[in-house]
Amino acid sequence: MSDLQQLYQTIILEHAKTRHGAVELAPLAEAVSRGAASGLSVAESHQINTTCGDEITLRVSIDTETVTELVWTGEGCSISQASASILTDTLRGLSTAEARALLDNFREMLRSRGKIEPDEEILGDAAAFGGVSRYPARVKCAMLPWVAFEAALIEAESR
Repeated sequence: MSDLQQLYQTIILEHAKTRHGAVELAPLAEAVSRGAASGLSVAESHQINTTCGDEITLRVSIDTETVTELVWTGEGCSISQASASILTDTLRGLSTAEARALLDNFREMLRSRGKIEPDEEILGDAAAFGGVSRYPARVKCAMLPWVAFEAALIEAESR
């Protein structure tokens, strides 16, 4: 295993343990009401990987054009949990356009089956999932939180 692969494996394992952004979610109606009082649009998405049983509920809060808050709860393998943690750190505070561009870059890398080298300058810690792209069954695990983010963002923007 190369030094870079070892580093990426360490990043994934650390995020799976620390789970940044993982919280006990208050009821959505309460969060939407609180968000509206603060001028935020709040939405969430619940996604399940039917192949392995990984689950995530991700909630996003946005002001006009900025991802102000990302929180989630979920259960599953190290890859899905680390991906949710890294997503939280990576996308929080970005404009919605920047977040979508990063999501697209992440998705393209994972669908490449190892043909696209991850760009750490663009993806940050999310580049650690570059090796996952060689294992189609694991791609779903890594994509699960990102799919939840995309669905929640679409919902939040429509409110």
